[in-house]
Order: sequence, then C-alpha cells, then structure tokens
Amino acid sequence: MGNHAEVMSLQKWLGEEPWRAELPHSRDSHSLIWITRGQGRAVIDGVLRGVTVHTALCIPAGTMIHLELSAQTFGTVCLVPSRGLVLMPDQPTILRVRDAQAQGELSTLLETMQREQSSKRPFMDEAMNAHASMLTVWLRRAIIDQRDDRLDLSAAQRLTMAYAALIERDFTSGKSMGDFAKSLGVTPTHLTRACRASSGMTASELLTKRTVYAMRDLLETTDHPANRIAAMLGFKSAAYFSRFVLQHTGKTPTDLRKSAAKLQPAQ
Repeated sequence: MGNHAEVMSLQKWLGEEPWRAELPHSRDSHSLIWITRGQGRAVIDGVLRGVTVHTALCIPAGTMIHLELSAQTFGTVCLVPSRGLVLMPDQPTILRVRDAQAQGELSTLLETMQREQSSKRPFMDEAMNAHASMLTVWLRRAIIDQRDDRLDLSAAQRLTMAYAALIERDFTSGKSMGDFAKSLGVTPTHLTRACRASSGMTASELLTKRTVYAMRDLLETTDHPANRIAAMLGFKSAAYFSRFVLQHTGKTPTDLRKSAAKLQPAQ
C-alpha cells in the first residue's frame, strides 16, 4: 500500500489461498477488521478469540494473527500505514459492538472511504487519511464504552503473547522453541502447556506454522532462489529447507512455485 489508508473486503485482505488466513503471520500495516456477517475464530498474539457479527478487530502492524472463519463470513478491512500520520492503538483490541448507532457509524465511515477510494479524485490520499483519522476517533470512543478483553488475560495468555511477540521478532534467526523458552525464563514444557491452553497449538506448532507462512509467501511471491530463502529464514542448509517445504506442503520448493504460478491470473 502507499502512504494513505486503504479499504478492501475481508476476502481480498485474507487472500484467495486458505493458508494465508489460517497460518500465523503479521502484516506491515495496521488493520481494522469489521465483521458484518458470519463467525469464526481469531488467534491474535497466540490467544484464541471468538469472532461473530459486529466484531471489530484492531490489529497493530507486526502483530501475529491467523483467522479461522466460516465460508459465510464477510466484512471490511481498513489498512492504515504503520509509519503514517494516523495513530492507531499499539495493542490488539477486540470490540463487540452491540449498540446499533455505533454499528451504523462504523459502517458509514468505511462505506464513505470505499466511495472516496473508488472515485480516484485529486487529493484522494489526503481524504483517505482524514477519514481514517475519524475512524480512530470512533475506535477510541468504542474502547471507552466497552471493557477491553485484554484486561482479563490469564498468566498463560500473557506468556503466550510474549512468546508470539518474540517469534515475530526472531523467527528468521533459526532459534528453536527451547531457545525462546529460555529467553522467557520458563521451561519448554511450561511454555507448551501455556500455548496449548491459550491457542490450541503447542509452542513448537506456533513457531513452525509462522515459518511455514513466511516460506510459502517468499517462494510463491518472489523469485529468490530457494537457497537464499533458506538463509533468510534461518535454515542451516538448503537441503534441510527443502525437506521442511516437502514435509509441510507435500511439494518440493520448485513444484510449489509451479503450482502457485498456475493460480496467478493471466496478465
């Protein structure tokens, strides 16, 4: 995205391939997700949350997230540049918007941004950022009106969130789950127990799935050689990287790229 806010459908934001939603990953921009139909689950910083109609999720840039949504789930996403002038919350925020007026205000703001974006008139970028600023006003008011779920975190959830943050920072370093546990001052067993209670995944699964997302993204969207991607993701050898790709996708790096290329729309 450019230096201005952007609005798109939830489906476009997630991507057409299921793994883009279902594997843990992070985004470079802040995201405000407004669910208008359907339900599912969101794992944000390793903590599992229920998602229903009229749920607003504010996800800061760099926050680990993955979504498991029903096929009937629809919504709108507003992306805000992380280094822009529009300020967004620096912690994940989940809002159950029950008030009809508040629901209408948020929907109207997003619809106005969609019209502005489609018009492509002069100064559109300034207009989009101005609307995004109004969006943050709505968000701050909604946070005041509701009790934030972050206030009720358990010790296991806090540990899992700290682990998720470390993964996002260092998953390309080649560190093992045990290395992360040591950095957090806990045993691998304790960390695994906390992650399973918070997210439904073990600590090793969370780290592995984050690496799988990055691996697939780099293989399918760049032309970097496989050995370079292996080095970028902290693998000790290209051969081990190839085995990792085969284990988690059923394909070699070359075959995975060929399959992804066939799914790309013709130019």
